[in-house]
Amino acid sequence: MDKIRDIVKSALRSQAAGPLVATIFVAVLVALTTPRFLMANNLGNIAPQVSITALMAIGSTIVIFSQGIDLSPGSMVALITMVFAVLVKFVGLPLPVGIVIILVLGSFLGSVNGFITAYIRIPSFITTLAGLSAYRGLAFMFNNGSPVFSISDYLDPIFYGKLFGIPLPLYYVVAFYALAVVFMRYMKLGRRIYAVGGNAAAAELSGINVKRIQLLAFAIAGFMAAVAAVLMAARLNSGSPNYGVGMELQAIAAAVIGGASLSGGRGSIISTLFGALTITIVQNGLNLNAVPTSLQNIIIGLIILSAVGIDMWRAELSAMLQRIIPGMGKNNL
Repeated sequence: MDKIRDIVKSALRSQAAGPLVATIFVAVLVALTTPRFLMANNLGNIAPQVSITALMAIGSTIVIFSQGIDLSPGSMVALITMVFAVLVKFVGLPLPVGIVIILVLGSFLGSVNGFITAYIRIPSFITTLAGLSAYRGLAFMFNNGSPVFSISDYLDPIFYGKLFGIPLPLYYVVAFYALAVVFMRYMKLGRRIYAVGGNAAAAELSGINVKRIQLLAFAIAGFMAAVAAVLMAARLNSGSPNYGVGMELQAIAAAVIGGASLSGGRGSIISTLFGALTITIVQNGLNLNAVPTSLQNIIIGLIILSAVGIDMWRAELSAMLQRIIPGMGKNNL
């Protein structure tokens, strides 16, 4: 019995425990409100639906770990899909070449955000807020601001294809999250991102190039925005300056719901995946229940507010949990 209790306590102390419980709770709640949620077709649609937000959220989470914030990836998606569409359909570049170019472009755009934040010392909120506006403005400069449809016949399978009956986007999510976990947990650069977010001054004194690490975090975020843009373009076989609206908020929400601290230096990549899944299940449930889009936006906003509140009141909530369940430490939240 003691061994079982120790296992339960260890599981509850895991950073992923809270986000996982939240995901399960939301899934059960949605299932109780509509029987269509558990239908095979609907469950099969959740993996593709969550993939774009989940992949973008990797970059947003890493920026948050470094004590920054990125408001621009949604607009990056719009710009990158337009560049991608023009290169492949109008210029005639092969699809693989076009994908490589826009992945490099995404990394460059993220690096611009990182350079301005780290070296020019403009706060990341302001830098990426400007990027949110500027990148979408640039997107409207392509094709006279009109969407580009039917980019390539070979693009659809990237999003809608299956392998062993499993949607390909699920493989992308698993692969990129596995890489992100290895990077953050076991590689020197990943640990330095945590160190910079936890205490930039101490990291500097320990020999870490803080500015370079901050730039790296934003470059990764830009790269992941480009990955999300590829999936968005593949999903709709088009590019549009109107794509990606609000996606940056969903990515940030996934990170915060997953337990990433907005003060930096604390959080788990895997927990972000649960956060993205929670948001997707909520949206799926609202759609199945025919909730108006306006009300959906309000509900998502309240979820984000609640997640941030939990982050800000983490110490108080942990102390309360300690009183309710003796032996449970502050790492439970």
